[in-house]
Amino acid sequence: MAGRFPQRPTRTTVRGGHVAVPGGVPRQGVVAGRRRTWVPEGALDLGLVLGPLRRGPGDPTFRATPDGSVWRASRTPVGAGTLRVALRGGVVEAEAWGPGAEWLLDQVPAVLGASDEPEAFAPRHRIVAMAWRRRPGLRLTRTGLVLESLIPSVLEQKVTTDEAYRAWRLLVRQFGEPAPGPVPGRMSVMPGAREWALIPSWEWHRAGVDDKRASTILRAVRVAARLEEAVGMSPVDARARLEVVPGIGPWTSAETVQRSHGAADEVTVGDLHLPGIVGFALAGDRNADDSVMLSLLEPYAGQRHRAARLILLSGRVPARRVPRMPRGDIGRL
Repeated sequence: MAGRFPQRPTRTTVRGGHVAVPGGVPRQGVVAGRRRTWVPEGALDLGLVLGPLRRGPGDPTFRATPDGSVWRASRTPVGAGTLRVALRGGVVEAEAWGPGAEWLLDQVPAVLGASDEPEAFAPRHRIVAMAWRRRPGLRLTRTGLVLESLIPSVLEQKVTTDEAYRAWRLLVRQFGEPAPGPVPGRMSVMPGAREWALIPSWEWHRAGVDDKRASTILRAVRVAARLEEAVGMSPVDARARLEVVPGIGPWTSAETVQRSHGAADEVTVGDLHLPGIVGFALAGDRNADDSVMLSLLEPYAGQRHRAARLILLSGRVPARRVPRMPRGDIGRL
């Protein structure tokens, strides 16, 4: 029976950035947008590449549809846009709508990992090698958009993922704008910098966002243009610029550049679970801290983020010994 059915996603594999993208028949009778095709070199798994961009199953900016397409609504430097990508016979078919359509189509190769170098990776542990062989289509996305990854990363600071996903969903739906094009269901483009800055304090509260995280986002959007300039910098320099903003630390900057820059070596430190997962997978040490994790990942210098993702996707995690972190809802206070 092994291999007959697809592997069921686990909490860890989902965190590793995997979205199920079913194959199917293309939808008929939709309004055509601007189009382009692109032929990737080597294997490509849309669910693995684009999975880290989805912030929860109810993310209003992301959809995976039964016809095998992935839809994303983004705020580009030239305006809102919706991108649909599908893989048919080894060819990526892309279609886009809205003022940002051309910009999104130009970014398709980068978003799907064309600038990534998976061939530079060499597994040093059996568990990593097995995950690497099972995931030949894994590439690291590069969106070229900083705020799009920074704001939801700030929302994820010091709270459960459910709380962060709920806040992102509520704020984007209420203060964003409808995604252009014939989108599946209800999709929205995240608010622009000005719209984020104008959100009343009580709406942050209703979304369950405490003052510390809300204030960090407000400080970031006030210098949005300077932060977006970080796309043209190296990941290290980009992180330094992000961390100039009070409230943005190493955890948040790493989570951001992993997506905006496709940074293969930027490891998330300061995480509650990742050191223990990496320590358990590579050395049987479930109590590993950041220093131990970085030491274990040292053989993967230059590719440490990829190694960590493969470990997460392997599904090898220590058994839970403590209750789940309680979910709070300050909106009820």
